[in-house]
Amino acid sequence: MGVENVKEIIKEAPSFTQLIDLAAERLGGGVLYATDDFFAEKENLIKPGRGIFIPDKYTDRGKWMDGWESRRKRTPGHDWAVIRLATSGRIRGVDIDTSFFLGNHPPHASIEAAYLTNPSSIPDPIANGWDEVAWKEILPKSPLDAGSQNFYTSNSDDVFTDIRLHIYPDGGVARLRVYGEVYKDWNAVRPDEILDLAAAINGGKALLCNDMFFSSMNNLIMPGRGINMGDGWETKRNRTPNNRDWVILKLAHPGVIRQIIVDTSHFKGNYPDSCSLEACDSNNDDSVINDKAEWQTILPKQKLSADSEHEYSKEIIGHPIVSHVRLNIFPDGGISRLRLFGTKAQ
Repeated sequence: MGVENVKEIIKEAPSFTQLIDLAAERLGGGVLYATDDFFAEKENLIKPGRGIFIPDKYTDRGKWMDGWESRRKRTPGHDWAVIRLATSGRIRGVDIDTSFFLGNHPPHASIEAAYLTNPSSIPDPIANGWDEVAWKEILPKSPLDAGSQNFYTSNSDDVFTDIRLHIYPDGGVARLRVYGEVYKDWNAVRPDEILDLAAAINGGKALLCNDMFFSSMNNLIMPGRGINMGDGWETKRNRTPNNRDWVILKLAHPGVIRQIIVDTSHFKGNYPDSCSLEACDSNNDDSVINDKAEWQTILPKQKLSADSEHEYSKEIIGHPIVSHVRLNIFPDGGISRLRLFGTKAQ
């Protein structure tokens, strides 16, 4: 990708930040290699949040920093790190966050990306294995501001599995976000294969909800069980009689839902009293968001309990092909995860 496909640095969070972070540790991303992480570990790059600063915290190597920080380079060259994306995908934008790195941030950075056909094999850095990879530049050498989120956008439609972040010549980066769209080869999925059609790692998306005052709807489709009460979707307390809160999810691929799991893990005094699930089949997200789709109930209202996984299969009404679902909770509260296991539509 050439320079013409990269916009100037953006000062406010652009729309691509609403997409999934393909590199996120919580999704399964990993930092495979760095030329130097003397002051702060490379693994911090993909951790949640923007990083924190503890004024009086030091290690035997110097000031503790919540990010990746290399030592001051006294030889030619620059530092770089390789990040394996949690899943192959198309990159729409990046955030190179230098939060709390002020007198020690890199003045410039660039990013390359590659698609490795066998991502389980890791090149040998001692034998210059990473330099042998067919990298493609998606961000040319570009300026970074200190203590800031540095947003850059990409228009490439190529699918990638790995990226290499270059910093010039050295310094610290708190977090790296790689926003994009999951790519999954659905032709390789068997017709009888059961998988979570809503999972973010498969390409599922949280499109819209009426309320997420305490925590984001995006948490519903993350891998694993929630780590605490903040790792779920939670609405504010609603005093309206017969209230219903809801969230709309787009499935990774249209399919037939065979099993539903509603997990209220960690929600004890604030779980919903009950829930139901509606579904529709539409190739237009706008019609679904604007309530112009024909919804049908596939899971009638079910009683919920605190801090539990609720599994439903016999309770599912019919087995239509669906593309979107709407989870309703009554009257309000928190759900940790929603799993929709099924088979892809033919």
